[in-house]
Amino acid sequence: MEERNLGEMPEENVASATEDSSPSPQPAVSTAASDAPARKEPVIRFVNVDDEEDGDKQHVIDLLAMYEESMQEIAEGQIVRGTILKVGENEVLVDVGFKSEGVISLAEFPEPVNITVGEELDVYLERLENQDGLVVLSKQRADFLKVWSQIKDAYDAGEVVEGTVQRRIKGGLVVDLFGVEAFLPGSQVALRQVPNLDDLIGDVFPFKIIKLNKRRRNIVVSRRVVLEEERNKKKASLIQELERGQIREGQVKNITDFGAFVDLGGIDGLLHITDMSWGRIGHPSEVVSIGETIQVKVLEFDKERERISLGLKQMTPYPWENVEDRYPVNEKVDGRVVSITDYGAFIELEKGIEGLIHVSEMSWTKHIRHPSKILTVGDQIVAMVLRVDRENEKISLGLKQTEPDPWLTIDERYPVGSRFTGKVRNLTNFGAFVELEEGIDGLVHISDMSWTKRIKHANEVVKKGEDVEVMVLNIDKENRRISLGLKQVQNDPWETLAHQLPEGTAVEGVVTKVVERGVVVNIGDDLEGFVPLNQVPEEMTRNNNAGLQPDAKLQLRVVRLDPQNRRIVLSVKAFFEGEEKSEVSEYRSRSTGSGRISLADMVDLSQAKNATLEESESMEPEEAQTDKSEDTPKAAPAAPEEVETTDEDGNGESGDSA
Repeated sequence: MEERNLGEMPEENVASATEDSSPSPQPAVSTAASDAPARKEPVIRFVNVDDEEDGDKQHVIDLLAMYEESMQEIAEGQIVRGTILKVGENEVLVDVGFKSEGVISLAEFPEPVNITVGEELDVYLERLENQDGLVVLSKQRADFLKVWSQIKDAYDAGEVVEGTVQRRIKGGLVVDLFGVEAFLPGSQVALRQVPNLDDLIGDVFPFKIIKLNKRRRNIVVSRRVVLEEERNKKKASLIQELERGQIREGQVKNITDFGAFVDLGGIDGLLHITDMSWGRIGHPSEVVSIGETIQVKVLEFDKERERISLGLKQMTPYPWENVEDRYPVNEKVDGRVVSITDYGAFIELEKGIEGLIHVSEMSWTKHIRHPSKILTVGDQIVAMVLRVDRENEKISLGLKQTEPDPWLTIDERYPVGSRFTGKVRNLTNFGAFVELEEGIDGLVHISDMSWTKRIKHANEVVKKGEDVEVMVLNIDKENRRISLGLKQVQNDPWETLAHQLPEGTAVEGVVTKVVERGVVVNIGDDLEGFVPLNQVPEEMTRNNNAGLQPDAKLQLRVVRLDPQNRRIVLSVKAFFEGEEKSEVSEYRSRSTGSGRISLADMVDLSQAKNATLEESESMEPEEAQTDKSEDTPKAAPAAPEEVETTDEDGNGESGDSA
């Protein structure tokens, strides 16, 4: 037989050899774990032993028995009992009764600071030996396997289990469930999104297990499922007892721009912004906040569609009841400006009661384009009640009525015929507005700006911002109008003009405007006269009135003066005819001294006049010359001719020449 060392012999060979050579029973060397399958105990057989050493066999057997007793028979995949020997930086050293110690990762302990050396615990044997020769253990897997049956039963039965939120991780929370870790996704924490998950750490909640994976040791729980089941139960019960007009307590769950959703205990109702307050609010958050518990009234309930309309303002009395007694007409009231629009301002008189001050009721005198020029939101003011409409929930207020109306005494401050100095505030086509005092303007019409000029626009006489002296002509209290005059502060030149410019007076004028039937000329001192076209020589009207252009100077004679209609009619022809008469008279005086003229004198005068005309005609263009007879003497005109006159507006009239 080949000699072999006992230590090198495989265990199964040792057992086989023992069974063949020794029929007597031998003591067991090792025992298996309680949950391991039964094994046949090996029988030890000695080989290569001398006879003299035969007496030491019993001693060897005793040593082997002691060795087997000091070790447990363990295998991978089992849960064994171990004792903590040492706590390292990243690992915990555990004695499990094997030939080498085991290690557990420190991360598997939820509270490493509470680990105590010598403490016993159950561990799961993952591998008998790692690269360092140590047994690889797991505490978490041992905990999981110990409660697996309990977790599996709760999952199969759909039972509700309690767990403690331990910490927050990516995507959700870690929950301690029966001593093992379970994952709670963020979407399964509550019925609505939780703003801060860290606030739930340390709290105990009921959960339902919604997913299991034994191989991966993965447990997923949900709190939302539990809450939904509770809500559905409450909802079914609430629908049966909910009625219109009931007062219910609810919790504000969400706020939008148009209202708030209130949880009545299983079903949500809408609290619209219009039903939150009798007064004006800008946003629902001004009245309620998320999580707040409030008392509301059920306004409408649609059981089939499960829609509920709630009211909060209905919990307080209707403020418009007997409003006429609290705010009588023509009484002054205090209020606060809460809103401003283009047409006025809303004034809060009390919670739920608002009045409107129209822009036309803000000032007696000022022309207000927008209410913001007078009032701002938040102002505390005093107003007067003008009208109350309880049915339509409207109150009309006035701001100007709290002060005296300055137009009631306007005639006392500005009597007709008095003179005042004011500032030109605005110019228009028909006149100028002159400010007499703040908010009090009077109109100077263009017809009252000059005695002599025809004004087309007010800027021909005055400028904006200029101080002018005016006279009060008329006051209309009802329509709040004052008529002023600018020319009335000066003397009327037409009263003395008949003496200054009698008919036949020769004047010089400058053309200022050409109209269809004549020209307007300025004869000095702001006096204007009109020259009809039939009173202008033909030579001047040729070539599109070449001789009548603006700024042209004309020698004229007054043919008609009408002070009543303030009109002066002038003539160019009459001027030249008047010149001829004066020459004849001068010649008479110079020749006879008696004023009588002989036939010879008339012939001499005619020859002299013709020479003058020929000289003047030689200076005119050829086409402008007229036929004249050398044989016919020129003397004074035989008789006055009828003159057709027309003003600058084309209105014709007739009169006699000078």
